[in-house]
Amino acid sequence: MKRVTSEVTAVFWVTLTITVAMSIWGSVAPKALENFSNMIMVYISVHFGWYYLLMVSLFVVFCLYLIFSRYGKIKLGKPGDKPEFSYPSWFAMLFSAGMGIGLVFYGVASPVSHYIKTPPTADPGTRAALEDSLRITFFHYGVHAWAIYAIIALVLAYFTFRRGKPALVSATLEPLFGDKIHGTWGKAIDIIAVFATIVGVATTLGFGATQINGGFTFLFGVADEFWVQLVIILVVTVLFMISAYSGLGKGIKYLSNANMTIAGLLFIATLILGPTMYIVNSFTDTLGAYVQSLPSESLRISPNNEGERQWVMDWTVFFWAWWIAWAPFVGIFIARISKGRTIREFLSGVLIVPSVVSFLWFSAFGISGIHAQNNGLDLASLPDEQVLFGMFEQFPFSTILSILGILLISTFFITSADSATFVLGMQTTNGSLSPSTIVKFVWGIAQSAIAAVLLYTGGLQALQNALISAAFPFSLIMLLMIVSFYKALKKDSRLK
Repeated sequence: MKRVTSEVTAVFWVTLTITVAMSIWGSVAPKALENFSNMIMVYISVHFGWYYLLMVSLFVVFCLYLIFSRYGKIKLGKPGDKPEFSYPSWFAMLFSAGMGIGLVFYGVASPVSHYIKTPPTADPGTRAALEDSLRITFFHYGVHAWAIYAIIALVLAYFTFRRGKPALVSATLEPLFGDKIHGTWGKAIDIIAVFATIVGVATTLGFGATQINGGFTFLFGVADEFWVQLVIILVVTVLFMISAYSGLGKGIKYLSNANMTIAGLLFIATLILGPTMYIVNSFTDTLGAYVQSLPSESLRISPNNEGERQWVMDWTVFFWAWWIAWAPFVGIFIARISKGRTIREFLSGVLIVPSVVSFLWFSAFGISGIHAQNNGLDLASLPDEQVLFGMFEQFPFSTILSILGILLISTFFITSADSATFVLGMQTTNGSLSPSTIVKFVWGIAQSAIAAVLLYTGGLQALQNALISAAFPFSLIMLLMIVSFYKALKKDSRLK
């Protein structure tokens, strides 16, 4: 215990105190916490929607520039460093940490919703709404999302493995602020990163718990209520702590590979049992529409149309905030598993491969859902957490597919929480690449507690409010990280 106490930093204690205080507040006065988070979320959405759009577009442009620039050949590590993980394991781990639960939760729900209930511009249920439904889903889960992750991961990997700095967000800002960053301001930055991580991961754990509950409700009639979701969170907490105890090279790696195997089985089953040619043709057509509309969609805020502007706030700004809130966790985790790859190799892999996999997933599940909707299966009337299981009803072996779906959500749930405890441990032990088990356990309990509190205070709406609120301050740090990284990169290239 003495060794653990000595290795944790002030960041650990301050952030843990904030987390405990928030948990107590939500338990004692849930309505007050919900109203407070809603007030912050509304203010940020109304006044800073434009900022989110410009900032995330900048991330995409910067990543593309680095891929094709002379800096692309610089290695994230020393000249002789080799990658620790093979390509399949690397892709599986970064994908499981970065997208897992979101893809399963929204795989059917987003395209169906954009078609029937919430089309961005067209009338609901029309052909134009159908075409937009898949394109806009591609947009929310495509290169913009992965560029957010890539920025954090790239900068951290560069400073950690090439320059030998601690694996801390604050350490990446040393070229801008010098030794001052090692004082109070540096700790404040790390506290913001840790808290954003806790809220981002807790929100996703909340989504996972509600969808597992939704699957049990749809299949077996289990009550869809907070206490069931709390039991799910408790069970999964025990499971991901067991995984965390086994370490990065075993628990997370094996779970990530299992995730991709189960996801692959569900994808193939949906592709074969669903409207196969419709899925393939829709993927091809939507990919072209996505690329063609990317510049205009990236900056669309519709100032002269209140309805369209509100849609952008509710969907695009929410998703950008979601990815930013997840960026400290996913970015740090991707950085940790990416030592030895060049900048060009890293960015090409992180931006392109996961995006294409996401597009294939949404094509298979989204089009199958829309096809079922148009053939009399009213998926649009189901809660979002039950839409996936409703879609499976049109297939043979629907119960088996639904059980596999619940299993996939559970393994993604465990992997995300396991990865997050590892990253939180790193960030609160001065950037240690092998944080102690006790520290990881503390953060595992803390993020599960926040997930339970957010569900208790107002369900999914409270989760979304917390996401947008937590993402905003960290987005400012991300902009500073880009400037600092580019300054260091220019100096590095002159020394070669």
